[in-house]
Parts: sequence; C-alpha cells; structure tokens
Amino acid sequence: MKIAIHDSGKGSFSERWISYCKENNIDYKIVNAYNTNIVLELEDCDAFMWHHHHALYKDVLFARQLLYSLQISGKKVFPDFNTCWHFDDKLGQKYLLEAINAPLIPSYVFFTKEEAMDWIEHTTFPKVFKLRGGAGSENVKLVKTKGIALALINRAFGKGFKPFIPLSRSKEYWRKYRLNKSTLRDVLRPLYYIVNCPSSIKMRHVEKGYIYFQDFIPNNTSDIRIVVVGDKAFGIKRMSRKNDFRASGSGNIIYNKIEIDERCVKIAFEIFDKIRSQCIAFDFVFDGNNIPFIIEISYGFSASGYEACEGYWDKEMNWHEGPFNPCVWMIENLIK
Repeated sequence: MKIAIHDSGKGSFSERWISYCKENNIDYKIVNAYNTNIVLELEDCDAFMWHHHHALYKDVLFARQLLYSLQISGKKVFPDFNTCWHFDDKLGQKYLLEAINAPLIPSYVFFTKEEAMDWIEHTTFPKVFKLRGGAGSENVKLVKTKGIALALINRAFGKGFKPFIPLSRSKEYWRKYRLNKSTLRDVLRPLYYIVNCPSSIKMRHVEKGYIYFQDFIPNNTSDIRIVVVGDKAFGIKRMSRKNDFRASGSGNIIYNKIEIDERCVKIAFEIFDKIRSQCIAFDFVFDGNNIPFIIEISYGFSASGYEACEGYWDKEMNWHEGPFNPCVWMIENLIK
C-alpha cells in the first residue's frame, strides 16, 4: 500500500505520520492538497492522509469535499467522512449527538432573530454562547442575563461576529505567558495583526445568521477529554482558567489516570461506535448529580499535549501502562 500525506507542518499529525513511514519502510509520498491536480497526483496511491485545520480558510473551503470524493473513489482516507464532516461545526455536532441519543448538554440553535428573542423570554440564565467554530474556548462566552443575550442576538442577525479577535487572543497568550506556557512573541503577534492582518485571517468569513447556546452546568472546575482512536482511548483532565468556567485551551493539564472518570471512557467508546468514526476527542463535564455530559467533539487535537499520558484503555476497558503514539494508530488502522 502506498500512502499520500499532505504535510501540514510542525506539530501536526502529519509530522508523526511521515516519521513512522520512514522508520517502518512504508511506501509514501508527500503531496500538496492545494494543488489543482491533486486527484491526478494521487492516482498511484491507495490512501490519503491530511490533518486539515479548522482555522485555515483553504482547509475549511474544500478539505472535507476532497477527502470524501477520494473515499467515494475507493481510496482509503484519514479523516474519512464519518470522522470529519462535523469537525469544528457545533451545529452539526448538536444534530448528530441528539440523533444518536448521546448525553449532550442541552443545546439550542435559532436561525431567525424573532425565534431567538422569543426563546430568551422563556429560558433561564446563565447560558453559554458559542460560535459554530473555534477551538481552545475561542468564541465562547458565559451569558449571565437576558440583556446580554439580546445584545448577542442583535449582533448575530446584524453585523455578525469575526472569528478572530486580536485583542482577545493577545490577552489569552498573556495569561499563558505569566504561567510560562507561551512567549512574549505570542503575546505581541495578535496585536501586530491589528495593523497588518494576514490574508489567512482576512479570508475567514464573518459568523452571522444563527445563534447557538448551551445550558451552563455550574461548579465544574475542569473538564475531561477522552480521545478514541480505533479500539483505543486515552484521556486528560483540563483545569479551568482562574475565575473562568472554560477549561479547553487553559494549558493546565492533569495526566494522572486516577483523575479520569472511566464512565467518560465507556461513553466515548459507545458514541464512537455509533458514529463509526476513525478518531474522535470528546469533552465532558458533570452535572449536579455527577452525571457526565458531552460538551462537544472533534477529530483533531494537539498530539504533543498527550505525550505525558500514563497509558491507554482498550475497548474492554483494560488499562495499558506506558507511552504510546496515537498518530501511529491512525496509520495502522488505515492500512490493516
């Protein structure tokens, strides 16, 4: 089998895929997914792997379409349709998880201003506002009052929301800088974008024409992330930011197995099988009765963020102690 890999750069899955292929003499070649002749370039390949990114406008435009087209042609792909059609799409995830009776936090979406305004008159607060896309708690706000919700609704059905706010990004990097988790350059780069915004950001579309909320589940000082790849799963506990309910992207991670509620692992395996995916990361929080609920899902994650995990579970919930490389599992599952 010959595998084509789009090299997504340092820190991506592809970096590890390429290393594995080299070390194990697996036939592969590097291709450019953005090439207009990409389908022809893949004619001599049996599989195609692309760690496409939610924040790259080019990837958002056509990655799913290319991958699914190749899948239909008979080639093996990663990620396949079931794995990535809902990637960075919280609306799609809402419908998917509701349809398979997954324990999703109650979620609400409205496509007219009138319906949204009627809803806020009858609901309770606080609620969590989210844009359709975004990772690391970007574009996520705690809405404490009806007045704040009304302002968000007016904006959603007016000028809309920019997916990238330089000042907010800079503040987040400053928080991490004080924790020695980012550099001063990280802090300053978004501010530079205010006066010299790169085309990769300018091309990202404004979010408007819908509004999305989730119920707020209080008293969670962390969340649990479980990643399932094939028949294996691993997890981390992410602590919330100081004086903030958001845990995703905080950078404060606990890797101790004892901190991972195994009910989350079991639920993740069950939902994974229903979706028939290759790879999914599940984010969980717990309600007042200590019942786990899913916040959202994603096929993509930062592989380096899990290197300190103590081990992994198999589908029978057996624990396997020691280091592992989930990106290797992706290739092994694709070619077996």
